[in-house]
This record gives sequence, C-alpha cells and structure tokens, in this order.
Amino acid sequence: MSKSIKLTKDPIWSLLKNVTIPASTGSLFQTFYNLVDTWFAGKISAEAIAAIAKSFPIYFVIIAVGVGIGAATNACIGNLLGEKNTRKASLLVAQSVTFAIFVSIIVTLFGLNASNFLLSVMGSNIESITLTREYLDIIFFGTFIVMIQISLNGTLNAQGDTKSYRNVLIFSFFLNIFLNPLFIWGYGIIPGFGIAGLAIATVISQSIGTIYLAYKVNSCKLRKYLYLKCFIPKLKLMKELFDQSLPIMFSMLFIGVGIFNILYFIGQFGEIAAAGYGAALRIEQVFLLPVIGLNTAVLSIGGQNFGAKKYDRIRELYTKALFFGSSFMAVAGLIIFFGAEILVSLFTDNLEAIYHGAIYLKVAALIGPIYPVFFITTAVFQAVKKPIFSLYLSILRLTAFPFLSLWYVINIRGGDYEDIFYTIMATNWIMGIAVLIFIGYFLNNAFKQNKSLFSY
Repeated sequence: MSKSIKLTKDPIWSLLKNVTIPASTGSLFQTFYNLVDTWFAGKISAEAIAAIAKSFPIYFVIIAVGVGIGAATNACIGNLLGEKNTRKASLLVAQSVTFAIFVSIIVTLFGLNASNFLLSVMGSNIESITLTREYLDIIFFGTFIVMIQISLNGTLNAQGDTKSYRNVLIFSFFLNIFLNPLFIWGYGIIPGFGIAGLAIATVISQSIGTIYLAYKVNSCKLRKYLYLKCFIPKLKLMKELFDQSLPIMFSMLFIGVGIFNILYFIGQFGEIAAAGYGAALRIEQVFLLPVIGLNTAVLSIGGQNFGAKKYDRIRELYTKALFFGSSFMAVAGLIIFFGAEILVSLFTDNLEAIYHGAIYLKVAALIGPIYPVFFITTAVFQAVKKPIFSLYLSILRLTAFPFLSLWYVINIRGGDYEDIFYTIMATNWIMGIAVLIFIGYFLNNAFKQNKSLFSY
C-alpha cells in the first residue's frame, strides 16, 4: 500500500483516482479473464457458450457471498482504522478468514445439490445440464479458495490497497490464456477435459492469487497484532461480520436472481438467444469496470471517514463519484450502441447469436448512465454500516419490479425478445430516479443517528 494514501485526509478527487484506477484495472483483467473463457467456450461450440451463460447465475452465488464477506471485512476494518483501533482490526482480519471458510462449506453444498434444478428452470435440457455441470461442479469444489481470497482482499482494501488484487487479476489473466487450451484440449500427459478445463484453469489461478494476497496481508501494518490464536472463532466478532455481510450477500444474490430472471424469459426464445445474451453480457462488463472500481473506492474511503466521523467528506465522495461514473457510462454508451454487432462477433460467428446479442447491447447503452447510481449508493450504504438498505434496493430493482414487469410484457402482452430489454431499461431508470431522491434523506438520517450514538 502506498504510504501517501490517507483516506481521511487526502482530497476526494485524488483518492478516487488513486483507489479507483488500480481497482478498475484489476476488474478490467478480471473481465478479460471472463472474456477469454467465453472465447475458448466458443471454440468448443455455441452450446458451450450457452452453458457458460446459464452457469453464471448459479456461479454468481459464490461471487455474491464472497462480495458480502469482502465488503463486510472492508467496512468493519475500515471503521476500526478510522477510530484508530488497530488491535481489534487485526483480530478481525483473522476472524474474517475463519468466517470465510465456514461459509464456503455451505455454498459448496448448495451448488452441488441445487444446480440441476436451477438449470432446468432456465429451460436447459438434459444434454445442456450435463455440459454445464461439467464446469460448475469443479468451480464449487474450489469455493473455499475464492472466499479466503476475497476476505484477504477486503483487509487490503480497507487500508486503501487495491493494487495487490489488481496484480493478482493481471497475473491470472495471462496464466488463464495458457491454462485454458492446456486443460480443454490437453497436451502430453495432460488429458483434454473439454468445458471442465475452463473450471480447472480457474481454480489453479485462484489458488496462486490467494497465496499472494496472504503474503501481502502478512506484510501490512495489521500483522503487528495478528497471531495464530486470532483465527480461533470468537462469536462476538463472527456475529459482527455476519450481521454486516448477510444483507450484502443477499443484495448480491439478487443480482444473480435478476440475471436468472432474465435468462428465464430469454430461454423462451431458444439456446442461441441465450448464447447471444451471454456474449453481450461479458462485453457490457468491460464498460462497467470504472463503475465497479468506484464502488470499491467509495466503500474503502467512506468506511474510514465514517469511522472518523467526517461526514461532509462522505457527501462530497458520493457526489463526485456519481458525476464521474455517469459521465463515463454516457460516453461508453455511444461505443456500445454503434459497435454492438462488431463486439458480439468477436466471440461467435453464429449470425443468430450475434443478432440477439447486439439487440441487448444497444438497449444496455441506454441504461448505462443510471447504473452508477446503484453501484455507488450501495457502497455508501455499506460504508456507513447500513447494508440492509442495499438489500431493499436489490429486491426492488432486480427481482420484484422487473419480474412482474417482464411477466406482464412477455406473457400477458405477448412481447418479443427485444421487449425484455426495453422493460429492463424502464425499470432501471425508474428505480434510479427514486434512489437519487431517497439518498439525501438517508444520509441526513444516518449521520444524525451516529452523532447521537457518540454523544453519551
């Protein structure tokens, strides 16, 4: 971590640059990693792309729970560092890793037992389910590696270090280019595993990244009070992590539910439509990277400033991050809209898949400017230790509102494939405007309550 970064003192614009750029760069290579997986899946077959696309809402359970653990670790340790309570922050580092291991066992059991049912609901036939499970089962067996890695990254983010995870993701990207063909088609004594080879390559890359992050945590200032006995579960601290992470986990899970919801309706238009949407979704993720980086930055900066009771800096942080994020997405939308067909064709030469993917991208370009409202507002909710509001937002934006709207448009009104995405656009803009109206009231109330708490 750069010693020059002071999250409670440095100018907000400077902090946003210093924290967001490494986080966004890391996310860029994470997305490149996913794009490489999609590209290699396309070399196997269009059905393999559809299998990867349909695995995502289930695989997202791992991501959702991991993000909950990472965000809770970031917020709790960040608040403690803002309060200058280094000893408890060190103890919380160890407790977070222990918590991550416990949670990973539950997630693995869920994934191995629920995948068949969830895939069938999305319209997969027996052959498609079998193909998807070849990939998913290996991913779920490696869940504990992902959870520990994200926990360690939460500790580093709380101190303003987003560069270490960036390094992991860059290294993993290049390693993945080598490992994917090796395990998909085999070489020498290594047999070809087909689509399962994508998962094997992922688990190996994640294992190496986890070892590196463990080294970085062991080298940071919190190591001073970090001992082996700190990893013994302490119910009070585990509960603190649980209470902070649970709403975030469910908030993220509802993103997966939202994608599952969309794929449910897309599934009515066939496997190739799902393949086109899956490829387009990966492309959209590339353009969302700076916004994802802003989410990490706002959580890290906001967490320490909330612990230090510097509430005006949190307001300034929210406004400037939102301005940058929405401006960027407006410009990116032009590229996405006019280059939709070319971008999708990078991943498949199936003309029907390209057609369906381009339809989504053009509508996604119109949704883009409102996305930062959700990412940045969610980060603020977490930074001020009110993650339950993230859950409320996710339920409304990603499940209840869009599902009812899509059900009406597709099943009652007989809407076409493109009507799915126009409906999503309308629900996002309506919710985004509502959130902007609500956030001012929320911040006033949160800061007022916190002042009262410390007045005794």
